[in-house]
Amino acid sequence: MGALRLATGRADGLRAMETTLDGAARSFWAAAICLPPFLALRLLGEDAPFTARALSAELAGYVIGWTAFPLLARRMAIAGGRGLRWPLFVAAWNWCNVVQYATLVLLSLASALGLPAGLATLLSLAILGYALWLGWFLTRHALALDGFNAIGFVLIDIATGILVSQAVAALSR
Repeated sequence: MGALRLATGRADGLRAMETTLDGAARSFWAAAICLPPFLALRLLGEDAPFTARALSAELAGYVIGWTAFPLLARRMAIAGGRGLRWPLFVAAWNWCNVVQYATLVLLSLASALGLPAGLATLLSLAILGYALWLGWFLTRHALALDGFNAIGFVLIDIATGILVSQAVAALSR
């Protein structure tokens, strides 16, 4: 419920998030929840992996994608004097990823049902903008950062995702 409140711009959604290291660890159940939609999106997409090697690379990338950024964010939070708030941040980040996967699934369903290509592209851009905003919003509030410093976390998240995607593509060949 906290992720839904955050997803609609309500910082009080953080009150529903766990603030301990154990709570942060439990929030990685979000990755298990998102695995079926991830597989469906990857296997049904235009660039679907059709070999065991490609699927293995996708799964490895999935695991790395869920763990690399939180570990980098921990170092950044500690360096910025926000280490004690990192478990809250990770819990919020993980659970908000479930919301983001839900929006991607809805877009994919709409596209499969005949959504015009131009509208699908526009919605994809809107979802990307929303994901960037949500990452910034939850980072700003969970780590108690100003807006500018929260952008740094979002940029590292994007860079990590790009690196993981490139590694998956290279391993898939």
